[in-house]
Amino acid sequence: MTNVKSIPDGFHTLTPYIVVRDAANAIAFYRDAFGAEEIYRLIEPGGKVGHAELRIGNSMLMLADEYPDFGALSPPSIGGSPVKLHLSVADVDVSFARAIAAGATILRAVKDEFHGNRMGMLVDPYGHTWSLGTQIEQLTPEEMQRRFAAAFE
Repeated sequence: MTNVKSIPDGFHTLTPYIVVRDAANAIAFYRDAFGAEEIYRLIEPGGKVGHAELRIGNSMLMLADEYPDFGALSPPSIGGSPVKLHLSVADVDVSFARAIAAGATILRAVKDEFHGNRMGMLVDPYGHTWSLGTQIEQLTPEEMQRRFAAAFE
């Protein structure tokens, strides 16, 4: 065990773990919408997904079906989620259109933002909110703050 890595290959220090209803279909949606690659899934005899790992770009996403007995509930079960996921992409317009075609719903259309990103926001069919963005300007935090404050004038 001395050669075991504390953080597995392909992972970063922080990995989102989401709970969905119908994880098998959610995995297919994330593949179609975001180009996710399924690494593996653990399936109960009845077909419920107990755990799955997906790679989207250079990041991992873990997910599972609901397990109410230990508080693993999806956004529809709790009336939404305060957690938002951000996905950095090479071409936000193409990626956003792909997600919508796969079944996501637009919350905020793609547009150029004050912070130097072109981005939009959508909700997936499983209740999770995603912002998709492409950096179009390299800004300092000071310039972002100036632009942010100006929006309130």
